[in-house]
Amino acid sequence: MSRTSKDTELARRLSRRNILGVAAGATAATIIGTATAQAAAAHAPAKGPGHGPDHGHGKGKGKPVLPPGRLGIQLYSLRDKISTLGFAPVFAELEKYGYDEIELAGYTQGSAGPITLAQLKRLAKDHGLNPIGSHVGYYDDDNPGAYTFAQNLEKVLDDAQALGLKHIGTASGPFRYGSTVDGWKRATDDFNKYGAAARKRGMKFYQHNHAEEFSFATDKPDLRLYDVLLAETDPDLVYLEMDIYWAYCAQFRFSKRVDGTRAPLDPLKYVLKYPNRYPLFHVKDGIRDETTRDGYRMTDVGDGDIDYKTFLSKVTSRTHHGRTYHHWQAEHDNPVESFAFARKSSEHLHSLRTGRCGD
Repeated sequence: MSRTSKDTELARRLSRRNILGVAAGATAATIIGTATAQAAAAHAPAKGPGHGPDHGHGKGKGKPVLPPGRLGIQLYSLRDKISTLGFAPVFAELEKYGYDEIELAGYTQGSAGPITLAQLKRLAKDHGLNPIGSHVGYYDDDNPGAYTFAQNLEKVLDDAQALGLKHIGTASGPFRYGSTVDGWKRATDDFNKYGAAARKRGMKFYQHNHAEEFSFATDKPDLRLYDVLLAETDPDLVYLEMDIYWAYCAQFRFSKRVDGTRAPLDPLKYVLKYPNRYPLFHVKDGIRDETTRDGYRMTDVGDGDIDYKTFLSKVTSRTHHGRTYHHWQAEHDNPVESFAFARKSSEHLHSLRTGRCGD
């Protein structure tokens, strides 16, 4: 199915779904529109760090915030369906929901039976899904046979290459040698090695953050570990996938040093300062809750308080080739219903519109 016909069919399907009240048990979602439907860009007062407009709900006209062809989903969010139904039914649903890309989190499908990498690659292509990246463990030093970068680098890269991936990375933090500056320098040496090996095969190695990467070095409590990662990795070899949710959790947790002095943290500023280092993003939402450790409770994309309209707008409008370089992967670690999460996330992100550049 062509992209144009796919978008037209998606708009028709979602419009009809809205009339019928969406699906039983699902929450009402914003209708997306690629050619005819237009969602809102009404502004509401900011609600705190990472908060802002009303996510684009409302009515109005404007440029789509989400660049065409760049919406993906991290398949970890759908692991329950993959393990029971297999990749084929999951990919069929993602195609219906209007996804363009997938980020893998393993290459097996549980009770659905064995599948080869060639079959997996073909299946994704048949459903119009581009496998853009994959998460693999960083290390397992107690297991020489572990499927990790540290223990089996060439096997990891062989498989990524067989799948035609442009990016291959890890969601493991650089804590292999501890939380000191020297420990992180050792980890960045590892990352530079993996990046060089990936580059030889035409791929980019990347690291996906959680909140703890933005904490401070135990031996130099005035130095943020994430800044060590940026400074000590070769920007031509090591790339970053910002998980926006965890970055805002880090803003809540680590905007002060251990001694109580202020250490402002703005995730967006990192991206705008180093745009070429962030080819991938995780779009994950959270409800602000300062009674929790992280300051947010994870929720479906569009149901929380993280202002993705502003974040996407600024990244795509203010970075070089911003609308064609960056890739946006929806994710929820533990969705209540994973297909409903995937559908709602696509509908919401496609609905976001802005009438002014950089809104």
